[in-house]
Amino acid sequence: MMATNIRIAAVSYLNSIPFIYGIRHEGNLAAELLLAPPAMCAQNFIEGKADVALVPSAVVPTLRGAELITDYCIGAVGKVRTVVLMSNTPVERVRRVWLDFHSATSVQLVGYLAKNRWKIEPEWLRLDDYTLLERAEEGDAFLLIGDKVFDHEGRFAYNYDLAEEWMVQTHLPFVFAVWVARKGLSYEVHDAVERALTFGVEHIYEALLDSPHASREYAYEYLTQNIDFLFDVEKHRALKKFWDFGLKVSPKVNPG
Repeated sequence: MMATNIRIAAVSYLNSIPFIYGIRHEGNLAAELLLAPPAMCAQNFIEGKADVALVPSAVVPTLRGAELITDYCIGAVGKVRTVVLMSNTPVERVRRVWLDFHSATSVQLVGYLAKNRWKIEPEWLRLDDYTLLERAEEGDAFLLIGDKVFDHEGRFAYNYDLAEEWMVQTHLPFVFAVWVARKGLSYEVHDAVERALTFGVEHIYEALLDSPHASREYAYEYLTQNIDFLFDVEKHRALKKFWDFGLKVSPKVNPG
C-alpha cells in the first residue's frame, strides 16, 4: 500500500539529490516535498509544516516530539568538500570568521574546531553579503557551505575542509544532517521513507541525470566520493560525540 499525504522537508542542495530522486520515483511514497536550505528544513519541521525532515544534526537535541529514522544521513568520511573555511591567511592567524548561517551544524562545527583544533578565538560575524568574499581583508576567513563552495574553489590560499579537520581531531566521520519524523507517525510511513531513500542512494547516476546538476562535471564524484549516505555505527558514535562536545561551543556572533 502506498504511503500518502506525507509532507517531507529536504535540503535543496546537490548532496540530497539521491534522496529527492528516491522520494519521487521509488513508487511507494506519495509525498509533498518542501525543498529549502538545511536550517529552513528544521524550521519547517518545528512549525509543523513537515512530518518528516532532513535536518542539521546540531538541532536534533532541541526538537520536541521528534525521533531519528532511517539508515541514511548526509555524512562524510574525510573530505566533504562543501563545508569549508576559506582564507588567504593561515588559520592560526585568522582574526575574523564570517559565518554562512544556512547550516547550524556547520556553524557549531567551526566553533568546536576553532577552540579544540586550531586554538583560536576569532571575532565571529554573520555572512549575509557574499560580495565580501571578493574584498577579503587580511585575517578574514569565510565559512561556506553547500553548492556555493564549488564557485569559490581555488580562490583562496587556504582551504580547511571541516569534515576532514573533524576526522583528524576525533578519528571519526561526521554527520551533517539526519532524518527525523514526528513521533506517532506510523511504521508504514517509516518503511516507505526508508525504501524511497534506499532506492535513491542505489540510483545516484540516474538521480543526477534527473536533476539540475547533471551538467556539472564534479557532481558524480562528489556524490560518490565525498558524501557518505549510510548512517552506520561509526556515524552514530560521531553524532553522539558532536552532541556531547561540539554543541558546547557556540560562536558568539557580533551583530556588526
